[in-house]
Amino acid sequence: MKATLILIQNDADHAQAKAQLGKLMASDAPEDRARLMAQAQLIEAYERARWPRRPPALPVLLAYLMDQHGLTRADLIPLLGTASRVSEVLTGKRELSMTMVKKLRERFHIPADVLIPAGAPRKAA
Repeated sequence: MKATLILIQNDADHAQAKAQLGKLMASDAPEDRARLMAQAQLIEAYERARWPRRPPALPVLLAYLMDQHGLTRADLIPLLGTASRVSEVLTGKRELSMTMVKKLRERFHIPADVLIPAGAPRKAA
């Protein structure tokens, strides 16, 4: 199959590149496999730039974890301290202490960096 790589600069190019990728996937020719990999990398680079991943806000993350684990606000009290702290964290009025981060990390088996905001100040060890 004669195919050229499509450089992606807008959504129309993106759609065309994805269509091209579909055609390349149907081919067994070695040169098409190389084009397939290159086109897939171009698509991935465009998608990462166009739709960057953003970590969810802490209240959204905790609401999701509570839903997935069938927990209520009361179930978070042993992890966060008091009912008022649970409320403050879930409304975004309070950030987590390192103790809270450790307890949540152990309870939900998630990395601590998802619980710590990116701009949070770090203490020197």
